[in-house]
Amino acid sequence: MNSSKLRRALLAAAAFGALFSASARAQETTPPANPSEQTETEDAADGVGFDEIVVTAAVGSGISKFQSSVSVSDLSAAEIINVAPRSTSEIFRNIPGIRSESSGGENNANIQVRGIPVTTGGAKFVQLQEDGLPVLSFGDITFGNSDNFLRYDTTVARVEAVRGGSSSTLASNAPGAVINLISKTGRNEGGSFGVTRGIGYGHTRVDFEYGAPIADGLHFHVGGFYRTGEGAREAGFNAEEGGQIKFNITKKFEKGYVRLYFKHLNDRTIPYLPAPVSLAGGNAAPIPGFDFRDQTLSTPFLLQNTRVDSGALNVTDIRDGVRALSTAIGAEFNFEVLGGWQITDKIRYSDNRGGFVGTFTGGVLNAANVAASFGGNQLRFANGPNAGQVITNPATLNGNGLVIDNLLFDVAVDDLSQFVNDLKIERSFAFAGGELSASAGYYKAIEQVETRWSFNFFLQEALGSNAALIDVFNTTGPSPVAQTVNGVRAFGIFDPTFDLSFDRDALYWALQWKNDRLNLDASFRFDNLAGTGTSNLASPNPNVGGFLPRTIDVNGDGNITPAETNIGTVDPTNLFTIDYSVDYFSYSFGANYTLLDNLALFARYSRGGVGNGDRLVLGGSGFNASGGLIDDGIGVDIVKQAEIGLKYRSRDAIPGNLNAFLTGFYADSEESNFEITSGLAIDRTTRAFGIEAEADYSLGGFSLTGGVTWTDSEIRRDAQNPLNIGNRPRRQAKLTYLITPSYTFRGHSVGANIVGTTSSFAQDNNVLELPGFAQVNFFLNFELAKGLLASLNVNNAGNAFGLTEAEEGVLPANGIVRARPINGRTISASLRYSF
Repeated sequence: MNSSKLRRALLAAAAFGALFSASARAQETTPPANPSEQTETEDAADGVGFDEIVVTAAVGSGISKFQSSVSVSDLSAAEIINVAPRSTSEIFRNIPGIRSESSGGENNANIQVRGIPVTTGGAKFVQLQEDGLPVLSFGDITFGNSDNFLRYDTTVARVEAVRGGSSSTLASNAPGAVINLISKTGRNEGGSFGVTRGIGYGHTRVDFEYGAPIADGLHFHVGGFYRTGEGAREAGFNAEEGGQIKFNITKKFEKGYVRLYFKHLNDRTIPYLPAPVSLAGGNAAPIPGFDFRDQTLSTPFLLQNTRVDSGALNVTDIRDGVRALSTAIGAEFNFEVLGGWQITDKIRYSDNRGGFVGTFTGGVLNAANVAASFGGNQLRFANGPNAGQVITNPATLNGNGLVIDNLLFDVAVDDLSQFVNDLKIERSFAFAGGELSASAGYYKAIEQVETRWSFNFFLQEALGSNAALIDVFNTTGPSPVAQTVNGVRAFGIFDPTFDLSFDRDALYWALQWKNDRLNLDASFRFDNLAGTGTSNLASPNPNVGGFLPRTIDVNGDGNITPAETNIGTVDPTNLFTIDYSVDYFSYSFGANYTLLDNLALFARYSRGGVGNGDRLVLGGSGFNASGGLIDDGIGVDIVKQAEIGLKYRSRDAIPGNLNAFLTGFYADSEESNFEITSGLAIDRTTRAFGIEAEADYSLGGFSLTGGVTWTDSEIRRDAQNPLNIGNRPRRQAKLTYLITPSYTFRGHSVGANIVGTTSSFAQDNNVLELPGFAQVNFFLNFELAKGLLASLNVNNAGNAFGLTEAEEGVLPANGIVRARPINGRTISASLRYSF
């Protein structure tokens, strides 16, 4: 155990000791209602849920959505079942203002909010939480996005999201939004067991959950899932395998409660990275022989990869894909002390590790020119049914005449473990004819980032099913000479290593005053982030860090091919040391005024920040010779936001029940970042303003929920490319929308879920346009008997070819780009018994 892990273990042990000491002194009885305990409701009273108590990033306690001055949305378990998500990130698409690019598979999603851009990947300005604590402290760790370690299952009571506002001050690195998965706790006895099968594709999943009181004031909940199959797209092997189990137990006392928490996740899923797609004529379409909607770059003829780690050879199982291994233990307690003060503490230690293995299209090559490009004059199949056979006419290969120059990302995620603790005290007072709530807290987080990268290039036929690798030979001499090794044209072209630790301390405090009509709040946060460690990148000194080129007989045949030369290995004795610290201040002011019993007006202004982590180190240019930052400004990105809006609930004013949000918003954002696939360093600011609407209407068995977000965004400063100033940031659509009509009768329900977007630009130069698209999903739920529900779900029923990103900024002459589309049409059936 290294020193940082030992320190975390000691901190956790001390906190648990204090927790149990406090609980042992408390008297057992039924406590008063506590808002932070009210997380069990599966189904909100209405789609918008104005009467729901806000528990995520909330200023004060006991505030409903209608009274709150922030934009809050939630999705119940029943609503999530209806939208038939194929991944956790697909759930987030159903939150207004959130653009979740779920085209990367089960995880590896890019998440934007209200025009705050994500130029690289992940969720830099959004914090993903489980039960009020972050999954990871950074949302955009390279090859370690926070959603890699997050899975939705039936243990979740609801998903709650706060956009902007107090997310800046009541969470770290979250000025855009906090998305919180809130677990069931077993206050009421009940559970469920369900099985889901893919129809026409390989997918079997089992979900279970059960919770109940087991003694006076003591209740528990346990559940999880297991999944296996090829996945929504053809891979040629079992690409998804694994599951998770979660458990919590709660003990109530006279003036509070204690909850213990456990989660173990062991899962592997396939990542979908950019691959060849046609954009000829401005329309997205598959290329001949390869349809990325339901096929992949993966192949059964490439199941193992030989990676070079500092000169040592290791073998990776490519089927591991995005491997997530996470074991978390945690606790939460809330007690009333000192005559009315509430003290709440949440603590968690997560041992996170795994890997990321996936193929990324480095280039789409004319097969007729490939041999000459890599020192040869002949192409052969390296494996597959035609292994060793000469490709006599490359120009007609597979009807498209193409070869994919694939870059295999093979990243060992050795340690992304995290210790986090959030301690808060609060109290309410009668003041000035209303109620004044005051709170203050201390937040501590320590996160490791230890990864080892090894990138190989290999040549593969452009075929969506059972593609073979391709070798290059030079036959001009007395005997053929291989220029590649089993399809690999270059080993170890990029071999960085990171051993980093990030230590964060934050103080926050808040005031809220409310009466029957008016709610005023102010909150503040001070963050200090310190980063230390070593890397072979980031050095300003050319004699420190970097790579050590080597020649290695990788396949051990006694011959050295060009692919086995100039392998960029790490010199473990010559690493650059990073040691930097940044501070930043965040604040948020809000007001909500109830004009009428069914109409409220709210407004808010916020300033929040994101402390930069491993991507700052990856870029490298911002460090001085001692490992500190040249300019502290690049260590923090500041987001300033304003919003004003209306909330309406019809009550008895019209037939049925109508609830609606209408919000105008403004965001001014900084971003320092680094994109690994292009080598692009980013230092820029953007401005966005827009309108966001969310509503639901119900009448009898009919229900209609939906949301629409219009955004106008612009690059205001770009240090690397001033020509981009005035352009719209990449992948920022003007309009995104979602709508879910449904009808329920006699326990049965039928409906649709439509998620759409208008066009966006692939890159910041605003030349290549990604077409808009709409994804239509259908669901049918039929109650066979009391508690027994059969469901049929059709995801992307129209088989829309929707692109969420592309690598090119200008359309190539052949009309083929490297892009990520959403899944094609998939159908699943499930049977669930609730008891």
